[in-house]
Amino acid sequence: MVMATKSASTETKSAPPLNGSNHEVELPDILISDPHLEPVWEKVMAGERLSAEDGVKILETEDFSAVGLMADYAKRKVSGEKVYFVLNRHLNPTNICVLACKFCDYAKKPGEEDAYEMTMDQMLDHLDGDIKELHVVGGHHPTWPFEFYVDMIRELHNARPDVQIKAFTASEIDYFWRRWKVPPEESLAIFKEAGLSSMPGGGAEVFSDRIHKLLLPGKAKADRWLEIHRIAHGMGIKSNCTILYGHVETFRERIDHLILLRELQDETNGFLALIPLEYQVGYTMLRPRHTPPMDDVKMIAASRLILDNVMAIKAYWVMLGEATAGMGLNFGANDLDGTIGKERIAHAALADSPAGLARKSMIASIKDAGRLPVERDALYNEIAVHN
Repeated sequence: MVMATKSASTETKSAPPLNGSNHEVELPDILISDPHLEPVWEKVMAGERLSAEDGVKILETEDFSAVGLMADYAKRKVSGEKVYFVLNRHLNPTNICVLACKFCDYAKKPGEEDAYEMTMDQMLDHLDGDIKELHVVGGHHPTWPFEFYVDMIRELHNARPDVQIKAFTASEIDYFWRRWKVPPEESLAIFKEAGLSSMPGGGAEVFSDRIHKLLLPGKAKADRWLEIHRIAHGMGIKSNCTILYGHVETFRERIDHLILLRELQDETNGFLALIPLEYQVGYTMLRPRHTPPMDDVKMIAASRLILDNVMAIKAYWVMLGEATAGMGLNFGANDLDGTIGKERIAHAALADSPAGLARKSMIASIKDAGRLPVERDALYNEIAVHN
């Protein structure tokens, strides 16, 4: 075993400042048993940007303790001991979808058992309590006109103008162009005027041509997903970003995906958070069982260390479960997402989590991890610190 200490490095490319936040953090003493991690840690200490090869080393290592301490150090430099959460609801207006992605248990065809289309009254029912965010995503419906989606956003916003609406993945925005010939610039401008606050990060899956051909033909490819988020950011619409992992992708494909996100963030500074989404085995069975929890926390750590320009990395408890998500808060994550409520997509894939966590439970989960719970809104404005 080797005790890693701060030393000079020949690398010169540094990570950019992150929204002006740079907490003073004492260097931890890290006992590194995997020598492949020593140069990675030297870069982290020096504030230098990690390479794709560094990211793969993080995912390959069995030195979980060292990876966790490195990622936690990087996280504390960004947000100290704070871990964010939001009171939110997920609204999935329909599961009817023209696509046939091989990892998806949620999508149905018209007339299939369990296919559904919500009425506007059913959608408005999601605006309950003192939620701060409404997260709206659904299937690529074959017949709902574009105007229906505009009316949806407008009515939701008019009913609760105090609730920030985060709606429509890049894949959905691309579908509005392919189905109704409404370009992204136009659709996003219309949605913004109707009440859209930000965009979710779904639909990215894994930025790999191999994976795209294998699992999601017909869905927006990596360059189109990135283009739409670039357009949104240029219009002042912030967004999240995601990666779907734990199925048939390679470690290098995961890291290449993160680096493409990092490059766009360098350009636009429009991403609020990354959500690593663990593939839910469900009925699709791309692999026989879930990726193990230690892969989950290493993925969170790699995300934190590679995405040096994104403030929030989520431990998405809906897919990870509360226990693993709690571990993730010590592996670089600083957001537990939200109370969710009526989410359907992950639970259609048999996600092993309760349907919702109340504010008290979110606070307790964060405190159990030894962190400071901070309630936020969809745009990461702090609402309350729960000491």
